[in-house]
Amino acid sequence: MIDVATITGLHRITVRRWHQQEIDNPYEGFLAIICRQHEQNFRLWHEEDIARSRDVGDERIAAVKRNIDQFNQRRNDLIEAVDDALIAKMADAGVRPAADARQHTETPGSVIDRLSILSLRIYHMQEQIDRDDADQAHRDKVRAKLRICEEQYRDLSRSLELLLEDLESGRARLKVYRQFKMYNDPTLNPYLYAKKKPAA
Repeated sequence: MIDVATITGLHRITVRRWHQQEIDNPYEGFLAIICRQHEQNFRLWHEEDIARSRDVGDERIAAVKRNIDQFNQRRNDLIEAVDDALIAKMADAGVRPAADARQHTETPGSVIDRLSILSLRIYHMQEQIDRDDADQAHRDKVRAKLRICEEQYRDLSRSLELLLEDLESGRARLKVYRQFKMYNDPTLNPYLYAKKKPAA
C-alpha cells in the first residue's frame, strides 16, 4: 500500500532540489502530505543554523525563534496528518486490526519525520566533505559520521517497512496520539494568557 523507497526518494530528491531552487511540492495525495511535512523540517534546519549564528542581531534572532516555533508546530501537525491519511487509506482498503494486534510506541508518521531529518543530515554531512576550505582531518571525521547516518537511515527505512507490513496485515494497530502543543496556544500558554488579564 505504501512504498518506503518512494518516501525516502522524495526526501532525498527534494533536499537536493530545494538547495538549488524555490521550495515546491509536485506530489499529490499522501505523498503531498509527506512533502509538506518534509518542507517544515527543511525550513527548521536552516532557521536553526541562523539561530546559532553569533553575528546576527537580537531582533533577527527573535524573528528566527518565532519562525522555529511556527515550523515546529506545522511539522508536528503534519506528522499527525500523515498518520490520519494512513488510517484513512487502510480503512479504504478494508484493513482491520486483529483483536490481539500490537500497539507500536512510534507511528509511521513519526518514523517518516525521523527519516526526513536524517535525509537533511546526510545531505549536509556530504556538503561538509565536499568543502574546499576543509582539511583532511575534518573530512575524515565527517565521513565517519556520515557512514553512521547512512546505516541509521537504512535501519530506520527497514523498520518502517516492517511496521507498515504489520499494519497492512492487521498484526498492528495505528492510533494517533495527539501532541497538543501548548506553547503556541494563547489560551494554554500561561505567559501568553496572563498578558491579557486586566490589571487589578
